[in-house]
Amino acid sequence: MLVAAAVCPCPPLLVPEVAAGAAPELDAARAACADALGVLAAARPDRLVVVGPGDGAGLEAYPHGARGSFRGFGVDLEVSLGPDRGTQAERAESVGTETVRTESERTEAELPYGLAVGAWLLGRTGWADAPVEGIGVGEDLPAERCAAIGRDTAARAGRVAMLVLGDASACRTLKAPGYLDERAAPFDAEAGRALGAADVAALAALDVALARELKVSGRGPWQVLAGAAEDTDLAGALLYEDAPYGVGYIAATWS
Repeated sequence: MLVAAAVCPCPPLLVPEVAAGAAPELDAARAACADALGVLAAARPDRLVVVGPGDGAGLEAYPHGARGSFRGFGVDLEVSLGPDRGTQAERAESVGTETVRTESERTEAELPYGLAVGAWLLGRTGWADAPVEGIGVGEDLPAERCAAIGRDTAARAGRVAMLVLGDASACRTLKAPGYLDERAAPFDAEAGRALGAADVAALAALDVALARELKVSGRGPWQVLAGAAEDTDLAGALLYEDAPYGVGYIAATWS
């Protein structure tokens, strides 16, 4: 059963070593993420599932201790998904009917950038409250499939918490990565409202094609959260909403 969720943005610039001289510009976002993780710890989960944008078109699962780095962004910084437990004998658990790679098959692969940011956030706050696993959600997974992944995840035995990572549109200004698109601000406003209100129906209704056009990395992860939260009475709280660099960043909690 899903008992709590934290929604955080996942730009690599959230990591001060990556942002370098621009690091102070996202201090408020980092503080909001830390507050959101505090809500997860207070929920005393048996398992924490980190959900973020995947590298591929489908779904990938990552076990506790899976590693990532920010070398692709020019920083020699490594992170792990939860406290490193060394080599694990168990296989990564399959999620739904998708094919996922086992740990042995993923020896050289790293966490997708969004999950790496999530791992950094967990390490920064000293997470040790529950075992951690990760789910990378492909950009093209339909809303119904995302919801089914969420339902399957929440239906596991015990108390499940989620750290849900993803950004809103990247088209808010002329200098944004996706240039200016007048549809971006309304999309982000509705996403922020839905995440702040724990509005499952509104998140489930987000348009997949429009989200892709607006370069929204959070659409799939948010819809996984919506599926996981079905039949719960979790209340939402919006902690942060802004668009530095022309990209929408949202932080919220559900508890």
